[in-house]
Amino acid sequence: MRDINEYSITEAVVSSMTRCADARLQTILTSLVQHLHAFARDVRLTEDEWSKAIAFLTQVGDITDERRQEFILLSDTLGLSTLVMSQSTGKPASCTESTVFGPFFVDGAPIYHNGDDISNGARGAPCYVKGQVRGADGEAVGNAWIDVWQSDEDGFYDVQRLDDSHASSHRARGRLRTDAEGFFNFRTILAEAYPIPHDGPVGRMLAATGRHPWRPAHLHFRIEAPGFETLITQVFREGDRYLDSDVVFGVRSTLVADWIRHDPGIAPDGRRIEVPWYTLDYDFILNRAQILA
Repeated sequence: MRDINEYSITEAVVSSMTRCADARLQTILTSLVQHLHAFARDVRLTEDEWSKAIAFLTQVGDITDERRQEFILLSDTLGLSTLVMSQSTGKPASCTESTVFGPFFVDGAPIYHNGDDISNGARGAPCYVKGQVRGADGEAVGNAWIDVWQSDEDGFYDVQRLDDSHASSHRARGRLRTDAEGFFNFRTILAEAYPIPHDGPVGRMLAATGRHPWRPAHLHFRIEAPGFETLITQVFREGDRYLDSDVVFGVRSTLVADWIRHDPGIAPDGRRIEVPWYTLDYDFILNRAQILA
């Protein structure tokens, strides 16, 4: 392993891993080394450029904490999250498509019943959401767990507002179950477009490459039911200006739906609302889990 040069270094590193006990790990690292080295040769990467890249990754790590996941933002904005998701979630065309998870999911969200208001004071126009969860053969999926989360009208998720003395730790976020026939309904707020956090290194990367930080309006869903693959997806608002330029490349045409505007009046839960309000009706089709022999 002496006198390594730019031509022999790749094989030297690959050969150093031949005793790896984990075959999959060896496969991944071997390919990673080969592609990284090929990239460096292709662009003739300089030491100064590599030092700047290390500084950038260090900054991504420094800003990441339990409330902000800059590495997920980096993966999302480079399209890697969508690539990995796409090659990992093949399913029949009849099933609801998956899309990226995003950095704002929270374990332990409050549990609600059908018909409840999950907004919990989050700012935004009232919105009523309903639908049914079914299997690919049309069967109702009862008692499925649904996680839902979204930003408020200012473009912030609840976890971004924990320094706000007037904010609850959980707003526009919750868990509920479908009924025996797979139906669900809840009240929340109107989905609005918003920029991803762009005051850090990922934001500077976007600005340097002439990209905007905006995501089209959407609701996040995670749906779990025994015997079915877990669905992680988003439903996007028809007519949003960013549907064709989503900064994280997450939009699928089948996931775009109409939010219907209603004039002030009696809402689905019987209460009178003095401002315009909205409804969304969207069904989800789950894929059967594969049974391993």
